[in-house]
Amino acid sequence: MASGNDMKRHWQLDPQLDFLNHGSFGAVPTVVLQAQQTFRDQLESDPIRFLAPERELEPKLDHVRGVLAELVGADDRDVAFVLNATDGGNAVLRSFPFANGDEMVVTNHGYNACINAAKFAAERGGATVRVANVPFPIRDPGQVVDAIEQQLNDRTRLIMIDHITSPTGLVFPVQAVAELAKRRGIRVLVDGAHGPGMVPLDLRNLGVDYYTANHHKWLCAPKVSGFLWVHPQWQSEVRPTIISHAANQPRPNRSQFLAEFDWKGTFDPTPILALPRAIEFLSSFYTGGLDEWMQVNRNLAIDALEVLSRGLGIEVTTPLEMMGSLVTVPLPKSDNSNSGDNHNTLQSRLRQKYNIECPVFPGIQPGTYLLRIALQAYNDLDQVDRLVSALRDELGFR
Repeated sequence: MASGNDMKRHWQLDPQLDFLNHGSFGAVPTVVLQAQQTFRDQLESDPIRFLAPERELEPKLDHVRGVLAELVGADDRDVAFVLNATDGGNAVLRSFPFANGDEMVVTNHGYNACINAAKFAAERGGATVRVANVPFPIRDPGQVVDAIEQQLNDRTRLIMIDHITSPTGLVFPVQAVAELAKRRGIRVLVDGAHGPGMVPLDLRNLGVDYYTANHHKWLCAPKVSGFLWVHPQWQSEVRPTIISHAANQPRPNRSQFLAEFDWKGTFDPTPILALPRAIEFLSSFYTGGLDEWMQVNRNLAIDALEVLSRGLGIEVTTPLEMMGSLVTVPLPKSDNSNSGDNHNTLQSRLRQKYNIECPVFPGIQPGTYLLRIALQAYNDLDQVDRLVSALRDELGFR
């Protein structure tokens, strides 16, 4: 089995940096960057032929769509490309037929950008946003479902839930929430920003109405690349955030849904086109392909949580079924002035003083702070050990 040290040679990360923050913007393997550059060279050699939808662009996008659809358990016709998960979420929210008095439910673990989009869209339609308060640390997935159910009523039209939460790194029980919503006639939008490449997906059977995700995080594709899956029942309703030619110029043998999302004006499609190379790369290391790659990363995350917990004296409470490749721990309180009360200060000191990159967030509870690490194949437990030593110094451990 390849170790983090063996894997590092495939990335262009600074060798002096302990990069424990793959979850924010990802990192792209060299072979994938090379594939993207090949597409860029082709584009610039004949921009009209490459970018005109009726010439080369649509067939190229359709090839990627087929590869992606097979990976996430979807039909090709239900998958559109977006800039990122936030873009996909905005498309759904801005298209949603909110009426005056309607409500939607989000959680307190939601991604700030998507929560802002939800509030904006709801307010424009005369709707309101209710927040389900999910505890952290958490005992079991049922607490997520219970917290959401407490916020539902006859006016609830939409639930927006993270698949893997950004601040707390929890794998939420999306299918159980979808089953709850279906019984109540409520639609479900999943912010799956961290899903593909971290957890197996089967969108045909997940039971949700919308799922949007990034390619640039755990699939290690170039940045500015994501997808939006929409149940066929709602595709005629969902419009991209940029309205362009396809709004009144239908494409032959193409749904309006795909036509509008595939061509939103001039853009660089090379991050999307390089996705199959990224999937091929990740799938090439283990006999079990990408599924085994994801399991190896998850095992590393479980081991890293134990190292952090033991080193910082933090009780491990995260249920194993709610763990992926993101690990979040509450930071112990400290009187050490170096730690301060500002999470940005600690994050900056870890980078500047110890050459460790990992985020520190305000906690779910006021006055608390969370530290998150994201474990990709190029990471190893030696980096986590160095993080623990740095934190012990900064937090004043004796």
